[in-house]
Amino acid sequence: MKIIRTQEYQTELLIILKHIAKDKITASRKFRQDLNIQINEIPNFPYKYRPSFYFDDANIRDMIFKAYTVNYEIDLNKNTIFILSIFNQNKPS
Repeated sequence: MKIIRTQEYQTELLIILKHIAKDKITASRKFRQDLNIQINEIPNFPYKYRPSFYFDDANIRDMIFKAYTVNYEIDLNKNTIFILSIFNQNKPS
């Protein structure tokens, strides 16, 4: 399966990385590296993570990474995983 990171996800990730880098640049780099490793494992078991709490669609999943939720959509017809967004779990709706 191919992984596509949406523009929304990339923008949100950049904001998070800049925030982490204010305290420690190496922590920001490590966060991004570890996140990418976990995202790159999704195609091996795309339904491993829970159905999304935020969407009413069994193909949209919530991957929990540290204090963040990563929403992704599984599109079997296109053999693609779309990484939709990343946000802090404590973020109000």
